[in-house]
Amino acid sequence: MNQRDKFSKPRPLLDLHSKDKKMNREYKKRLSNLAAGCEKKIKKINKRDKNWNNGWYERFQSPVLTRESIPLTWRYDLNPETNPLLIERIAVNAVFNSGAIIHEGKVLLVCRVEGYDRKSFFAVAESKNGIDGFRFRHKPLLIAENSDDETNWYDMRLTKHEDGWIYGTFCVEKKDPDAKPGDLSGALAQCGIARTKDFDNWERLLDIKTSSAQQRNVVLHPEFVHGKYAFYTRPQDSFIEAGKGGGIAWGLSDTINPAAIKDEKIIDPRIYHTIKEVKNGMGVVPFKTADGWLHIAHGVRNTAAGLRYVLYVFICELRSPDKVKYAPGGHFLAPLGDERVGDVSNVVFSNGAVRMDDGTVLIYYASSDTRLHAARTSIDILLDYAKNTPPDPLTTTECVRQRISLIDSNIKYIEKSGSKKLKRLLNIH
Repeated sequence: MNQRDKFSKPRPLLDLHSKDKKMNREYKKRLSNLAAGCEKKIKKINKRDKNWNNGWYERFQSPVLTRESIPLTWRYDLNPETNPLLIERIAVNAVFNSGAIIHEGKVLLVCRVEGYDRKSFFAVAESKNGIDGFRFRHKPLLIAENSDDETNWYDMRLTKHEDGWIYGTFCVEKKDPDAKPGDLSGALAQCGIARTKDFDNWERLLDIKTSSAQQRNVVLHPEFVHGKYAFYTRPQDSFIEAGKGGGIAWGLSDTINPAAIKDEKIIDPRIYHTIKEVKNGMGVVPFKTADGWLHIAHGVRNTAAGLRYVLYVFICELRSPDKVKYAPGGHFLAPLGDERVGDVSNVVFSNGAVRMDDGTVLIYYASSDTRLHAARTSIDILLDYAKNTPPDPLTTTECVRQRISLIDSNIKYIEKSGSKKLKRLLNIH
């Protein structure tokens, strides 16, 4: 009998015909190894990546969550009588796009978990420092449906609103009833809303009503604006031609249940031959700062290898959150190294970030729809970056002039300093 034949006839790890039917050594050993492997990943210290430092943020050596982070009880039938081989029963494919919030002294992530069956669901993981040690709560979230044709949910944003509730806005997908016969990929997406105060009990509200056939990447503003609930939306969705409108929009609703937006105003449009020429959408619930509302969004452009998702930053007026004040050019964070490989390659996506008590900001971003990472920065750095990085001048000639201006300014400074050491250091003759 060859090795393949041996593998094709697996032997139970437990002898069910034994009198006491207790786990034998082999079964115990496998279960112990599985549990130890999970615990080792949770307790692993996530060190800073010393090879990366552009001054904007710090990267870390390991993701904060992967599919291996999912508890064994969610994946395995641990009863040796019904699973004598101790194999996975309901497997998990990925852990990614997570909303983020600080709650009762811990960083909580409401993660998108995707099973092998392609269905996504929400689960809460928590950590004391927000960098490592994340553990999932006992069970994933079971939130009420509004209709029985809701097929898939994903990408929750968490807003601690001044009305006292914590809201989760998320995408609700249904099969498109008007799709052509045989088209099983056509989907309709709208924004669902649920609210909680403890992250265990959730109240499902009515879906947001807008004039758009599709709504993804909807974020609830954390404060009332003119006594109304304010939302960032994306009224034009799907792969529309560059240069024909669309982008991140702003709208107001008199109530939260139902939330109904009559007018959507584009505040951050898509622009030809930029990081957001194909589409863009809100990511993180904005941070309130003295300089305005600080946003981290995602932009998408085409490449020869397909779509490329990156993160970018902009700031809106404090008293007029629908008006952009600073818009630095280019991307802020893009997939790097192993981050470029996964189920949907060349993608970073964020729908959660937290501001710690010391001003540190932790940005949670998924890479290639597969695993979840953290980047560490601060409000001061983000504001400096947003206010002092020049905007995209939109043409090659103007980009070159912009860069030459920086070079000339640096040379002028170095010449004025009279430092020969500085000249040698920067190789300036």
